[in-house]
Amino acid sequence: MTTQQTQLPSLEPSALTKLIESASASGNPLAATTIQILHNLQHQHLWTSLEIHDISTDSIASDAPPTLISGIPPHRIYTHPDEQLYMLEKGIAEDDLRPERLFVIPTAQGQTWSLRRMAAAFDSLAAIEESSVSEEAMSTSESVDSEKAKKLDEYYEKKEMAKETKEWGTRRALLAMTNRGMGGEGTVVYYVVQEGEVKPRQN
Repeated sequence: MTTQQTQLPSLEPSALTKLIESASASGNPLAATTIQILHNLQHQHLWTSLEIHDISTDSIASDAPPTLISGIPPHRIYTHPDEQLYMLEKGIAEDDLRPERLFVIPTAQGQTWSLRRMAAAFDSLAAIEESSVSEEAMSTSESVDSEKAKKLDEYYEKKEMAKETKEWGTRRALLAMTNRGMGGEGTVVYYVVQEGEVKPRQN
């Protein structure tokens, strides 16, 4: 009786695995997490105009994560209830609005976080927002009729005022957490986080 041993073909690493390995080789262990989350946003959630913002050398970001990611999601992630009410009253649909850049804080499961570190992340985010050209500066599309264009102009003016007064909530970001521990399959979970205290709403 003879035993024939079948040799299985060796499996090639996936494109994502190769990408993460190349990022890890840079010497920054957190670079792989950032690359993995950016890849997830681009290919799983169809975000566009993705950028990685290196904040590790920023003086205000000593306790913040070394990078932030920003991009434009295919649809809005979160709209404050008071903003939703304003849009309903004015007859403005989400599809009427310009694309909005959103920031993502990349993390891995098990990473230690504190309120101080989260505050530092938001400080860095604010500095990046101020120094970058915002999509908000784009003019209203010419394909929109004049009445709708007027409503949209009023909406964007109101949005700027609400940003100052925090009437429509504080600055927001997504906290992206990937499972990279022993046996982790690389799933990324996203949480909406807001700066400072959030006033509870009364229904």
